[in-house]
Amino acid sequence: MLLVYVLVTKWTLPRIEKKIDESNLKTPEVIRAYHIIRLVVGILTFAVILIAWGIDFSGLLVISTSLITLTGVAFFASWSLLSNITAYFLLLFQTSFRRGNFIRVLDADNYVEGFISEINLFNTKLITEDREIIVYPNNLILTRPSVINPRAKWKTVGKFTDRPERKIQHSRKK
Repeated sequence: MLLVYVLVTKWTLPRIEKKIDESNLKTPEVIRAYHIIRLVVGILTFAVILIAWGIDFSGLLVISTSLITLTGVAFFASWSLLSNITAYFLLLFQTSFRRGNFIRVLDADNYVEGFISEINLFNTKLITEDREIIVYPNNLILTRPSVINPRAKWKTVGKFTDRPERKIQHSRKK
């Protein structure tokens, strides 16, 4: 099992490094992703070793239900810290969310826009054109509609007040 652990980490880590290099992220994100992958693979290896040693299946049932519950919370509970961590890994492999890209996140009638400067474990830092730093949760970036590199830049943060459809309708009434 230790050999499988070594083989899995040697196989996955270069692939993660390649994807992260494509996304232009800094080395702290790479190191953080390596540590988390090693931790997850290590826990799974340890669980398989415990099964090989003949540990009681009732204990395994508790561990597996706990892992399934944590995974469910990570994927479906938007308020959870685990969902931000899960979103972090999804953002690492999204080529459209690269460092330096300009992004507009739409949230109902509001929006936030800026350049992606950093993707952390729980949030993404956006730098506006006015040099303000906006820290936005990773799970909200994935669950809200986003415009990557829009043609026109609006204000940094705001509310939709003047939509193009309304201008057309008003001009036809006149």
